[in-house]
Amino acid sequence: MTNHQAKFRCALFALCALGASLLAGCSALQRHEGDAATAQGLAKIEHIVVIYAENHSFDNMYGMFPGANGVANATAEQKTQLDLDGRPLAHLPPVYTPAGKPDPRYPPNAAHPDPLPNGPFRIDLPPVGARIDEVVPSPIHNYYQNIEQINGGRNNRFVAMTTVGAWTMGYYDGSSQKLWQWAREYTLADNFFMGAFGGSFLNHMWLVCACTPVDKTAPASVHAQLDAQGMLKRKSGSPKSVLEGPVQLQDGRVSPDGYVVNTSQPPYQPSGIPPTAGGNSDFADASKHPVPPQTAKTIADTLSAKGVSWAWYAGGWNQALADGRQDPAAKRNVIYARGPGSPMFQPHHQPLNYFARFAPGTADRAKYMKDGEEFFEAIDKGTLPQVALYKPAGRLTQHPSYTDIHSGDIHIAELLRRLRNSPQWPSMAVIVTYDENGGYWDHVPPPTGPGWGDRWGPGTRIPTLIVSPFARRGYVDHATYDTTSILKLISRRFDLEPLPGVRANMGDLTRAFDFAQ
Repeated sequence: MTNHQAKFRCALFALCALGASLLAGCSALQRHEGDAATAQGLAKIEHIVVIYAENHSFDNMYGMFPGANGVANATAEQKTQLDLDGRPLAHLPPVYTPAGKPDPRYPPNAAHPDPLPNGPFRIDLPPVGARIDEVVPSPIHNYYQNIEQINGGRNNRFVAMTTVGAWTMGYYDGSSQKLWQWAREYTLADNFFMGAFGGSFLNHMWLVCACTPVDKTAPASVHAQLDAQGMLKRKSGSPKSVLEGPVQLQDGRVSPDGYVVNTSQPPYQPSGIPPTAGGNSDFADASKHPVPPQTAKTIADTLSAKGVSWAWYAGGWNQALADGRQDPAAKRNVIYARGPGSPMFQPHHQPLNYFARFAPGTADRAKYMKDGEEFFEAIDKGTLPQVALYKPAGRLTQHPSYTDIHSGDIHIAELLRRLRNSPQWPSMAVIVTYDENGGYWDHVPPPTGPGWGDRWGPGTRIPTLIVSPFARRGYVDHATYDTTSILKLISRRFDLEPLPGVRANMGDLTRAFDFAQ
């Protein structure tokens, strides 16, 4: 190389470096301008409403939604379920009843003697033919089972670790449902994951605190029993194949190191544990080991610290409170009750009722924990707080085994109609999501790694709708979210202290909005 060529080459490198620096600077400026524009747009949102439904995976409810990452995109590995020995099943097992016996309503039965093929199937078509207005089986949806079902992202052990056999692989054509139409008009997020592995109790906690409750004094009898790989031990006599019956596991509501991961009762009424005979009727009987009062920081703490108005609204709250405060010998007619007129109130769906800040007699309990009827009134009057979290009564949550999909679909769609007619609608954002997948199969693996996942989750993918005058119209949002994304959105909008458990890399839902429209 000549001296002239060397000088030219050095100059070229310098120009390239300068260009790269300028490009990097432009990119940083664009990001800054984009962040500033988003912040200006978010300021237009004065009210955030969260509606928390129950127990359906994305594929189960929206696996046929146009433009979404649905069942048709599942790989052969994700669809092909493994037996307990790790080998592919020749076909799906029967649908099992809670007693572990084949359910005669579904194949194989006298009307349809052939078993269902190994893979996902339409629940609402023959030979199954279930309707959305009927009560259907509820797959187990516990912490350790969900981890094993996901199987490192392969999602091929849902049948092996369920209690309902084939049913876990079912999905609906939801196009006749009212919420499907709202999703088509506004934004549907198809890459939104439940915050924690497992069930409703833990995922309600993650909605308010992005944390897992602690009970270091729980009796040994309620601890899960794990093997050397950290999975649940099988009970003696458990079937060797799911074709013979559902697997039987040594599960418990508390992890070996004292974290409460499965359904457990709050220390205050309304609780599934009645009060002590002759004791304070506002408290659950401590001898029955409810979860001890929790003290971790919640979104309630950060909202209150900043002076942002908020409330937790629960369908059936006042009825359940009166029901729970009865003498322990009295029959419960509201809490976990299915009788005529009962809201089927579920105490483990009320996360703030586990926290010392909201103990009976506190000012915060009286101020912030409200009945669902107050939510409906505030919508119509235009008096909703800046953040409203709404939990429908049990019979309206769409939870399998004690209610149907149709009732909740009508209820939530009517709520959306009322919200859109509210005086506060022009400055409102509504998020409709589900607490967890209800044990139903989904094909998309949850994200993992630092900033994406941890010991607690995220778990399986769930449906989420964003409905707002600022929401993108007719849009499927493919950005990656989980339940903590809701906390991230609220915290960003109102400039709150971030909660420690919120996952750094998860989106904050701002992709779902177009503030220029």
